Amino acid sequence: LKPTFKKYVNSVVENAKVLANSLSDSGYRLCTGGTENHLMLVDLRTKNKELTGSDAEIWLEKSGIIVNKNGIPGDPRPPMVTSGLRLGTPAVTTRGFLRNEMLLVAEMIDEVLDSRGDSVVIDRVRQRVIDLTNKFKLPH
Repeated sequence: LKPTFKKYVNSVVENAKVLANSLSDSGYRLCTGGTENHLMLVDLRTKNKELTGSDAEIWLEKSGIIVNKNGIPGDPRPPMVTSGLRLGTPAVTTRGFLRNEMLLVAEMIDEVLDSRGDSVVIDRVRQRVIDLTNKFKLPH
């Protein structure tokens, strides 16, 4: 019931829209065409037909970015592989991320996925994630 929570919730949704739009601009398809809440489902096949949700989840986790592989509507791949990713913004919003940070997150996601799991890219992005999260500590 506090105004601070309303501000937080609005930031969560705004961050999701920024992330969704940025990923869309990078060539990924959002299964719902965008987002109106804190989550989005990304179809990876529009960017790279060979890219799987399973590979993307592993590469991004190694980079320090936590996502979930997720089936998409009509997914031709089995549930343990998938063609999509589910991303949300509450955790990063709790840290204090806003528009500029969400653009950086989208850029890092795209960089890792474009690299097809290249270890040099993963290491570079992991350092960027560490640097960014050190600037935005979790509240106590």
